[in-house]
Amino acid sequence: MSEAKDSPRRSAPPPSKRGAKEESAPPPSKRGAEEGRGYGFGTFQGVFTPSILTIIGVVMYLRFGWVLGNLGLGGTLFLVTLCSSVTFVTGLSISALATNMRMKGGGAYFMISRSFGVESGAALGIPIALMQAVGTSFYVAGFSEALVHSGLPYVTGLDARVVGLATLGALTVLSMLSADLALRAQYVIMAAIVASLVSFFLGGAPEGALAPAAGAVSPSVGFWPVLAVFFPAVTGILSGVGMSGDLRDPGKSIPRGTLAAVLTGYIVYMAVPVALQLFVRDSAVLRTDLMVFQKCARWEMPVMLGVWAATLSSAIGSLLAAPRVVQALARDSALPRFLGRGFGRRDDPRVATLATFAVAGAGIALGDINAIAPVLTMFNLTTYALLNLSAALEEAMGNPSWRPTFRVRSWVCFAGFLGCVAMMFMISPGWTFVAMAFEAAVYWVMKRRALRARWGDMRLGLLMSAARIVVRALSRRAWDGRNWRPVLLVLAGASARHRRLVEIAGAISRNKSLVTVAAIVPEDAWSAERAETMRGALRDALQRRGIEAQVRIQPGADHWAGMRELARAYGWGPLVPNTVLFGPATAADTEAPCGEFVKLLVSRGRNVLVVCDNAAEEDGAVSGAAQNDGAARTIDIWWRGRQGNAPFMLALACLLRRADEWRGANLRICHLLEEGARPEEAHAMLEGFLASARVEAEPVIVTRDDAPTPVDRIRQVSRGSDLVLLGLRRPAGDEPASGYGAYLRFYQERTADLPLVVFALAAENVDFGSIFS
Repeated sequence: MSEAKDSPRRSAPPPSKRGAKEESAPPPSKRGAEEGRGYGFGTFQGVFTPSILTIIGVVMYLRFGWVLGNLGLGGTLFLVTLCSSVTFVTGLSISALATNMRMKGGGAYFMISRSFGVESGAALGIPIALMQAVGTSFYVAGFSEALVHSGLPYVTGLDARVVGLATLGALTVLSMLSADLALRAQYVIMAAIVASLVSFFLGGAPEGALAPAAGAVSPSVGFWPVLAVFFPAVTGILSGVGMSGDLRDPGKSIPRGTLAAVLTGYIVYMAVPVALQLFVRDSAVLRTDLMVFQKCARWEMPVMLGVWAATLSSAIGSLLAAPRVVQALARDSALPRFLGRGFGRRDDPRVATLATFAVAGAGIALGDINAIAPVLTMFNLTTYALLNLSAALEEAMGNPSWRPTFRVRSWVCFAGFLGCVAMMFMISPGWTFVAMAFEAAVYWVMKRRALRARWGDMRLGLLMSAARIVVRALSRRAWDGRNWRPVLLVLAGASARHRRLVEIAGAISRNKSLVTVAAIVPEDAWSAERAETMRGALRDALQRRGIEAQVRIQPGADHWAGMRELARAYGWGPLVPNTVLFGPATAADTEAPCGEFVKLLVSRGRNVLVVCDNAAEEDGAVSGAAQNDGAARTIDIWWRGRQGNAPFMLALACLLRRADEWRGANLRICHLLEEGARPEEAHAMLEGFLASARVEAEPVIVTRDDAPTPVDRIRQVSRGSDLVLLGLRRPAGDEPASGYGAYLRFYQERTADLPLVVFALAAENVDFGSIFS
């Protein structure tokens, strides 16, 4: 049975708002009591019996002749082998999954939810429960069809639907009283089935003519429609797996009982068409006479009893399994909680059984089992596909937690997955998309409900495997302008200036680039608890701003030392930051560390962005650039040519203009003329470049006029702009760090009257000009 520690809960408001619905782990004594609940069935009674009696059912008695008449002996044997192979491989996958986890109630749903998570588990668990409920309809409809065509007094000629509903009601009462009583009754049913098979194989050609009446011959159909009707005959293994919460040792019983049932069913299904072909050679008779199996037997009554017994036993198997899946879903909060209520010492799911009865009764109203079978087939194939995929991925990833005692090669399980998917599309692409859409809708609903499981699943392992593959592929390729995107390392702190750093990084990335926000903590103040507190605070701040970023807390002897260490070491393979954002140096004694840091970044091919938010106040007020009255903003790029910093800054501006904060901003390309240059030529050059680069911007040609220095002219032109992008020169190889730091500090101070300035230095080994070619 499901334990509280394995139940998911909804990501909800704080505990004070959740009230009594908050789940908590039960004390050890109660957990021990819960673990002892259930019937404690063994392999034969708990798995093999419900599985084989669901496999050998209505299709064998009432549709095998129809299958043989449509496909012939060779086609029928191939069909049996193909369908049984898919089921056998799925049985192998189930065995591997069952021996790698502590199985509880829910069967296949439990396996899928513990592999792919509660959302995926519910997306398949709800169809599993529906499938088994519809399966009950399928088998009860078969029983009622056989009964009303039996020729027996009182029942012949009755409405099959009425008989089916009455039968379903009786079986529901039996299942609600006791699962043990229902399964023990199946021993008698199994004896009746064995007697019917003995009578059939000892029989021969029916006495008298079997020629169908004129106009009564069923038309021949192709392979895939026949497969859609036949496949439910080999899908009984989920009935046994569904009893997982009532097994004494699921890890042993599920593999042994499941595989034994599949192999036994395969032997019987290979022998029956051979005998039928020997007894009846007229394909028209086989397609038309639904009772040909009975007419070929030595004694018809055992076959009649076998038909009734097989269909009823299959219905019982599904009727026992479906409520237990519903109960497990409800206890995992995927369905209303009242459906998970158990009764008595054995925790019988009586409420879930009544819900199954309602669904099965609606299925019986369809009347024709040929109409029910394709729906049942799609649900089965979807479930089988995901079980195979679960085992394939677990085996392929090879996590330390994957230690099944029943090992299966990943390619075998993956072949089973592909076989299931191929069958679905070959049978009916329309119903395949309907099934997928239904499951996707359930997944979306569960995701919206934000169920949070307390168990681990393989999704993190899948992401790690995908990341490993991607990183290995990236390491074999060189970055180029066509595919360049900024991978940002943001060295942020607690001040308003640093918060603006994060906002600029978020606007550049728009959650489509990799961003890491880092803070430096002095080594003498470092502790794991403080680092975790800071990490949580930064994550909350990023979440409030809608910025997706990783958070890094780095210790350092001082602020600049921590920044240098982070720039040297941070990254994984080729996924290292190519662009580093940090704030300006704030004192003369930081010129040397700042210059040393920029030289380090340039030597390692990292682009540099120094963000100077001159409008931010020390009390944390939002910068003037962020306070906008609704008018279109202006971004200025100071341009010196098509090489170096200019195309890098233009690429950043193009990214910024796609962000909500800067959407619709006016972009100006400002070109400060050298002495002797002709303004009209510079303007024509810029216009031609912008047209070929497909960039909407205004070219602005600026002359020196009477400004004492170029930076003074820049201040005059860009004073009303919201963002100014200025290029930095590369540090010379022998230039002292203090000298370059003084150069950077000079420009920071001279542009202090501009609201927001970003100094850019393109140092990455990328031709940024090719972005605009």
